[in-house]
Amino acid sequence: MIYFIVYLYERELTLNELEKIQKILKENHGIVTASGVTAEGIPRRSLSDMVEIGLLHKISRGVYISHEAWEDEMYFLQYRYARGIFSHETALFLHGYSDRTPDSYTMMFPAGYNVKTIRKEEMIVRHTDMKYYGLGITEVVSMFGNTLKAYDLERTLCDIVQRKSRCDISIVTQAMKAYASSGDKNIFKLMSYAKIFRVESRIRNFMEALL
Repeated sequence: MIYFIVYLYERELTLNELEKIQKILKENHGIVTASGVTAEGIPRRSLSDMVEIGLLHKISRGVYISHEAWEDEMYFLQYRYARGIFSHETALFLHGYSDRTPDSYTMMFPAGYNVKTIRKEEMIVRHTDMKYYGLGITEVVSMFGNTLKAYDLERTLCDIVQRKSRCDISIVTQAMKAYASSGDKNIFKLMSYAKIFRVESRIRNFMEALL
């Protein structure tokens, strides 16, 4: 503890600043920004000091996260790419309709959204017309307890049966079987989406075979 205080002194990071930043981290699910500490009257160099000490990770310009937030990769991606909505296999996993942990997370963005920086991440990027982008967005909870945005189950089932999705047929079949046997299924909603996304015949074939 004495060494830690001396180290803080040498780095000009005070215990008061440390406590203030930890409070911000707690209120923002482990994320703190340079603009955020400035608004609280805390010198921005305090964040660099905390990175050197090993208390924070710098993830992009002006954005830092705690060790706890670092572990929740999906929440981290959602924060960095706020327009992205978890979809397809990733949405199935979040809804508990796939037991396969995605190797790469899939996010949907509105058509025309700049994805040049996103493609550097281990993420599958998909696009949809703006008129469909907001259809079926819901909130789910990550395994670390953070709130994420994903498409609802019915929208997701329609997305994964589209030919362009190239989703593994075994994942599609497993999800359809689980949905058909679920007491929470909403066939009217599912077929309404299916009509919008022009996959009525495929969805109907699955449901007729399983119900």
